[in-house]
Amino acid sequence: MGSLGGSQVTTAKTQDQPPRLILASASPARRQTLLDAGLWPEIRVSDVDEEAFTAADVIDLVASLAQAKAEAVFASLTGADDVLVVACDSLLELDGEPLGKPADAAQAVQRWQQMRGHTGHLHTGHQVIARLGGMVQTSSAVATTEVVFANLEDAEIDAYVATGEPLQVAGAFTIDGLGGAYVTTVCGDPHNVVGISLPLLRRLFTSVGVPWHSLWRGQTNH
Repeated sequence: MGSLGGSQVTTAKTQDQPPRLILASASPARRQTLLDAGLWPEIRVSDVDEEAFTAADVIDLVASLAQAKAEAVFASLTGADDVLVVACDSLLELDGEPLGKPADAAQAVQRWQQMRGHTGHLHTGHQVIARLGGMVQTSSAVATTEVVFANLEDAEIDAYVATGEPLQVAGAFTIDGLGGAYVTTVCGDPHNVVGISLPLLRRLFTSVGVPWHSLWRGQTNH
């Protein structure tokens, strides 16, 4: 995983009302992961053009995209209430090549023909922008999880792609859906493969002074 970036705060937030949690992502899997962890995010999707970004490597690319998405959503907010904006971007790295969502079924089949029997690394950039008591801080990091893919037959690849699931996700696979049977080993945080690392996000929230447990639904008025 990457190291924490941005400002650090040593005192935790103590107000009765925690900050609004805003997820700058349209991903149902990211939202559901946060819900299952006891958080209740608002959804605001950025209009960032991902194709316009380049970087020296995959890790830098996902970090830059997450930052751009968080900044775009934060800039769109009105008012001065306390908020935590969270943005993520995920890419699968296979043999040094970044693989996002496949453009169509044919590309998804090609991807799986590359991936089967091989090991990839799922990188997710995380960016947090916090406005607390009128002060704005940021914190960021990249989580990396190693993924080993099963050696699928052509018929299995065709059947999986025909479901449409691989067309919706970075790397053309999931572990929390139909694709779970086709991943043999995960080394690292499995939540990161879904698109958002809960342990890493807890660290980022702590670094801006917000304890993770203060955002549980039972502790809020959401």
